[in-house]
Amino acid sequence: MKLALIAVLVLLCGGVAFAVVGGGDVTMKNKGGTVLFSHANHVDAAGLKCSVCHPKLFKNAKQHKAVTMKDMGKGKSCGACHNGKAAFGFKDNCKNCHQQ
Repeated sequence: MKLALIAVLVLLCGGVAFAVVGGGDVTMKNKGGTVLFSHANHVDAAGLKCSVCHPKLFKNAKQHKAVTMKDMGKGKSCGACHNGKAAFGFKDNCKNCHQQ
């Protein structure tokens, strides 16, 4: 019985550790240059919870790939935070996200 309880606790703790960062990196290719979104930078470094973006701003994998600068200017997708107030603004900061 003790062994079974220990095994369950190990599995539960291991699952929580893997769930923290979640989806890993997301690569979006566009005319301005590839954008590499890092879940680790947002979850670990910035201390954001998954619920800040999911399912509010990003509901599914297809929507993750369809981020436009026009939508960001309207406060959608990345622009909800990257507005110069909550996080660095996206205007005139192209190299922060786009890899040339």
